[in-house]
Amino acid sequence: MKLKPLLLLVGCMAAANVGTAATRDEQTKACKHDAIKFCAIHIPNKEKIEACMKQHYDKLSPKCQAMFDPPDNNSDGDSQSSG
Repeated sequence: MKLKPLLLLVGCMAAANVGTAATRDEQTKACKHDAIKFCAIHIPNKEKIEACMKQHYDKLSPKCQAMFDPPDNNSDGDSQSSG
């Protein structure tokens, strides 16, 4: 039965370090489809699922993106300060 791995995936996602104080139900509702689409291969390793979700951040649905801290893409040293 495929339901058990799916429930495990959802549980792992809920345990992941997310950027908001969303409830487990909110996290599950927001990211379940994205987690299955991009990261199902990493079940049951919650650390790998979290890393996978962060790696696919730009492809996640907006609701799921809201569950994570945005990646630090401004690491090229391009600051907007005047000087």
